[in-house]
Parts: sequence; C-alpha cells; structure tokens
Amino acid sequence: MLKDITIGQFFPGDSAVHRLDPRVKIVLTVVFIVMLFCATGPLSYGLIFALLGAIIRISRISPKLVVRGLRPILFIIVFTAVLNLFYTPGEYLWQWGFLHISKEGIYTAVFMVIRLMLLIISTSMLTYTTSPIQLTDGLERLLRPLKRLHVPVHELSMMMSIALRFIPTLIEETEKIISAQKARGADLESGSLVQRAKAMIPILVPLFISAFRRADELATAMECRLYRGDVGRTRMKQLRLTRIDLIACVLVALLLAAVLVLRSYGL
Repeated sequence: MLKDITIGQFFPGDSAVHRLDPRVKIVLTVVFIVMLFCATGPLSYGLIFALLGAIIRISRISPKLVVRGLRPILFIIVFTAVLNLFYTPGEYLWQWGFLHISKEGIYTAVFMVIRLMLLIISTSMLTYTTSPIQLTDGLERLLRPLKRLHVPVHELSMMMSIALRFIPTLIEETEKIISAQKARGADLESGSLVQRAKAMIPILVPLFISAFRRADELATAMECRLYRGDVGRTRMKQLRLTRIDLIACVLVALLLAAVLVLRSYGL
C-alpha cells in the first residue's frame, strides 16, 4: 500500500507539460478544480476527462502510475459512493429499513466518485511534472502581492514544497522500519484493532525520530549554505511566460467556458 502513494513525487521529463511555467500550472490546476465542481452532467465530465487524458498523454506519465496513485484513497472513494448511494433522497428503487437506493442516489454516487478521482489525478499531475524548486518559485511569485501585508511568502512556499518533497522520503523510511520490525518477529497484520494499534507504536516512534533528525540535518545544511530566506536571493532560472503557456491558458479558459455553458443546460 505504501508503494502506491505517489503524491509529492516528481518524474523528470522534457514534455510540453513539464516545460510549462510553474505559475501557469498552479493556476490551471485551481481552474481545473473549479471546473470539476461546476460540471453537472456527463458531457461536462467527458470534456474534463478528455482534457486530463490529453495532459497525461502529453506528459508521457504512465497511466498505470496515475491509476496506482488512487489505491491509497480507495477506501475514501468507496465510502463516499456508499454514503451518496444509500442516503440520497429521491425516487426509491429499493428500500430496507433506513437504507434505500434511489435514481438520484445512483447518479450522485457515480458522479461524486468520478469527481473525486479526477480531483486526485489532476493535483497529482502538478507534482509529477513540477520539481519542488519550481513549485516554490511559482508559489512565491503568485503570492508576492501578500508581501505588502507582511506575509512571509517565501517561507510559506518553502515549507509547502519541502513538505511535498519529503513525503516520498518518509514513505520509504516507513517501509524500511516495517521490514525491520517484521524481521524481528513483529506481527502487524493479525489480532484485534487495539492490538494492531499497539503494534504500530514500534513503527511510529522511530519514524518520528527519523523525521526530526532529517529536519535538523536539513536546517543545518541550509545554515551552512548561508540560507537567509529571500533576502538577497537570486535565481538561476528566471520564470518567463512562453507561447506554450499562453496556448494552455487559452485552451483551459475555453474549456471552462464550455463547462459553464453546459452547466446552464444541465449537461
């Protein structure tokens, strides 16, 4: 299960999606999420699905890898579907006690599952095709107006990118600790829920210690390199909008307009 968690991972490449300006990718991801919540019918979701499929194809990210990233949240997806299926009022097709299935429940469950899956995939594509440094620069440039309100924009952007960067590292560390505990005879898969919770203590304690140690080492390394936030900081690569960025913005804007029009017709 831990191997299926791909959030925060970056897969280097030279595709058009990889070359997009990080500011554009962040904004377009937000617009994509807005489109998901504006879509109400199968035609709208079809357009969104086609866009996401084209992005995956252009980025040359393996579809199997994208689908594998959904496995850790499979329980949440199923739970969401069950709640919407049995607790949405409407024209009942089946009823037993307080449980009932209606046409509206089936419709809502299907589209909620699709919306949740597309939401996870779209946000994952942002980290798949954008390095942590690019994410930091993009967030910092987008939030730059908040500096006038004395908001520590650079520090917030740096913390967010470091958090994403260390997710794969902590997952790898967790796998090593679990393997080590199993080699010592620890039973992590049998017993009651309370027993399983107690069995997780020998995993969580060294994991927290390792996380704090890595954080201290990172802080020491940044201090040795005279890191002082954004004071006097220069960038090797300047962010500039290109023709590809403009084309991507126009295409997504047209798709958003199409989704809004289809929404007015219930499509």
